[in-house]
Parts: sequence; C-alpha cells; structure tokens
Amino acid sequence: MKHLTKDDLAQIDRSYLQSLENEVVIDVACRLRDFCVELVERLEQNSRNSSKPPSSDDPYGRGNKESSDSKEDDAGSSSAEDKENKTAVKHASSESSQPDDSKRSAGRQPGSQGFWRSEPVVPERTIPHYPNHCVICGKELDVAQELSGPWMGHYVYELEKTESGIRISCTLHHYYAAVCDCGHETKARPGQGHVSHVEGRKKDLKLTEYTMVGPMLATFIAALSVRFRMSRVKIEEFLSYWLSIELSVGTIDKCIREAGVACNPVVEELVEQIQKEKVVSLDETPWYEKGRLKWLWVAISMSIAVFYIGTRKKEELLNLISSAFIGWLVTDGYSAYRSYEKRQRCLAHLIRKAIALCGAVDKRAQEMGDWLLRELRGLIKAMAEDGEGGKRKCSPILARLKRACNLGSEEEHSKLRALANEILNDWDAVVAFVKNPGLPPTNNEAERALRHAVISRVISFGTRTNEGSMAYAALLSVIETCRLRNQDPWQYIAQTIALGRKGLGPSPIPG
Repeated sequence: MKHLTKDDLAQIDRSYLQSLENEVVIDVACRLRDFCVELVERLEQNSRNSSKPPSSDDPYGRGNKESSDSKEDDAGSSSAEDKENKTAVKHASSESSQPDDSKRSAGRQPGSQGFWRSEPVVPERTIPHYPNHCVICGKELDVAQELSGPWMGHYVYELEKTESGIRISCTLHHYYAAVCDCGHETKARPGQGHVSHVEGRKKDLKLTEYTMVGPMLATFIAALSVRFRMSRVKIEEFLSYWLSIELSVGTIDKCIREAGVACNPVVEELVEQIQKEKVVSLDETPWYEKGRLKWLWVAISMSIAVFYIGTRKKEELLNLISSAFIGWLVTDGYSAYRSYEKRQRCLAHLIRKAIALCGAVDKRAQEMGDWLLRELRGLIKAMAEDGEGGKRKCSPILARLKRACNLGSEEEHSKLRALANEILNDWDAVVAFVKNPGLPPTNNEAERALRHAVISRVISFGTRTNEGSMAYAALLSVIETCRLRNQDPWQYIAQTIALGRKGLGPSPIPG
C-alpha cells in the first residue's frame, strides 16, 4: 500500500469496502486506510506546515522521509521540532548502555604517557608583580628598593588583534617578595576567584591568574566551541595549524568551562533585568545532559536574552520569569505558560497546523483548514498594516474565525477538531495582539534564538555535567544579549574572565 496516492486513498471508503463479502476484511481495510492516511500526511510535513526547522527539509524537494515522535504538551501544540529529536535520545541511550569494561572517567588515564613541549617557551616581555601592602600590619610596602629575584613565575599565552589579523604573544609573569619594617615577608601572588565544584571530579575548576591561557585566548577558544560549534579536538588542530600554539584537549576544555563559569554572575543580573521588560518571548527545546533528557529554555526581549537548562516542569519558569514580572509573555501552547493572564499565543504554530490541514486527504478538513488559515493570516495582515486602526478590520475576521472553530470542533477529523478546540480554549491569548497592538503575533524571536543551540545539540548531543549546562547557557545568554545591544561579546567575555580570575565581580553589559 506504500504506492497509494491521496486520490487512491480517497476512493477506498467504507462504501467501497462494504461491497466486499467478508466483514473482517472491511474492518482491516479501514484500519489500513487510516494508517496510510497518517503516513502520507506525516511525509508531507516540513518547515512550512509544521514546527520542523528548515534544516530538516529535503534539499531535493521530495519530503522528509524520517518519522519521529516525542512527548507533546497538554494542548497538543508542542513543536514538531521537538518530535524529531527522539533519534538523538536513542543515540545517547545507546552510548550509555555500553559494556562496563568500556566505561572510564573522562580525561587522561592513570599511567598513560605524558607529553611536554618540544621547544622551550620564549617570552616576548616580562611583567613584574610586587606586593603593595604587608598582610600582617597593613603598611604600604616600598618596592623601589632593590629586591632579590622573583620567588615564582609563569608563562601566559594571549591572543592579540593586529591591523592585519590576530597573533599569539607569550608573556612571562614574575612575582616578587618584599620585607616590611615589621619583619614580615609578603609575597605577591596570582589572583584567585570562584571555585566550581562538581561531585566526582578529581580537580575542581578554579578561576585564577595562575594559568597558561590569557583571557582573550580563552574567549577565542570558547567562541570556537560555543558559537562555531567546533569540537575540542578540532579546536586543538585549528590552534596548532593556524596559530602555531599547542594546547591539550584538557586545557581547551578548561578554557570553555572557565568562560561559562565567569559569566554566571552576569546571567543573574540579566534575570533581574528581564523582570522589568514589557514584552518577553519564551520558548523551549529538548536538551541532553549526559544522555538524560532535559530542556533548554530561553526568555528574550528587545535587549535581553536569558537561557536556562533544566527540566520541563512549570517550576523551572521561575528561573526566568518570577512573580515580579508584570509584562506580556509571547509563547506557544505549552500548558506551563497558561497560568499567566497577560499572554500572547504564537499564531505561527497555529498557521502551520492549518497549512497541514490544507493538504489533508479529507475534503472537509481541507476546506476548514483553508478557512482557518485565511482568517489567521488576515488578522496578522490587518494589524500589521493599520496598527490601532486595524481593530475595526479585525472585528469581522474574529467573528469568522470563531465560527470556523465552532464548526471545526464538531467535525470527525481528529486533527481539525484538535486545532479548532485549541484555538477556542486559548481564545483570549490568541487574539491578545488585536486588543494590544504593540504585541507581536508570534514568538519567532525566541525560536530564532534557539536555532543555534538546536544545531549544536544535534552535533554534540548536549553537555555532560550540570556545570557544563550552566556554562553553556551562560555563554549563550551573554553572546545573545550583546548581539541585541550591538556590543562586542568577545571583548566583554574576555574582560569578565580577567575580572573573575582576580576575584572581582563582572561589569554590566553596556547598552
């Protein structure tokens, strides 16, 4: 039956099958027909008539032949983009179900061969560090006197921008000791900041100036990973070939996590700021943390974007939108958002479902789908063209839309009935932008903000630890917020890392 077309299926109705002699054959044939209808409609799903991303479309125009399913929300409005990710869950579960003898801790294994640099490090300049005050009596120290040699030192590789491109420089930092009049010797030491603890990890991540990678180079590595989706091994190869610097995979991983940990305090400030916004778009997409299914949330306004990785429970919203928020939310139909009275429902999701109905096998469903599609698009067009004046044009459109939904809710076609009831049950949120012309009719801003993370999830299968999830979400938040404010995110992140290594708090994002 895989060769049957829509026209063929339309002819195989119950009256035709009743002409056969065997009643059992009739029932079986009806079930097979319904199954074929579902398969044909699923094959025709793409980014135009469903919530699938454009990247899932067949470039040769023959339709996506992969089917998948996942958990839908209570309103039946969870995106098809979420459904296509069951494959990633299977991959993650298959990896976690490997034999016990193949499981081992990440990183260098005990007893493995060590490596060091084949050539000695040659610094371009030396920076001395002197103690300023005695740690015992607090007296200011006179470092003008001749001091003995430094008691410690370390090399730092840093990325520098030039007129013709970028280069890597090497600096030697020397730390000196001075004796106070009280007799105590005070030593200058590298700055230290926050220490991130992860249960089971052999060595905690510490923000400190005693490191081989400078702030800008660490930011560059984080950019290659988070923004340009390169693996640690690819970054190692890139640095070696193009910048002639050899860094281990462990050092590269540390730089990425360090950038995220340093940006965590910035996100806390952004969460407080977003509570004061008038309109915030919300969306969520599946995410995986060491093979476990989680969700990546985003809340975005005109100048702020905050990402968060957690479960899909309603309580997780408090990490983005607290009870202090009194503005408007622009969301899809997920039931977790429905407790907010000031909410605009995304019409793009409803339009895609109406487009899918236009291609249904059932003629009545086609007609009703075309009707719903025409009225939904008419609402958006009227408000986009006339704004406040569009309210008068929308009155007859709203009446026709409600009538179409009332009629559709009584039809036998399951998808038509579900869409009609979905609009009726959430009517106030669907038409909120008509009564409040300043509201956007879709949450496309939030969906676009998640696109980069969706592609990264497909490539990397998510993160491995809670620290990694927080770091990834923090970097996304800072990068997207800087983009919204027309600021350089990399210069700001480098500055934040430098302050974090000294134990200082970050400066606010300009704009």
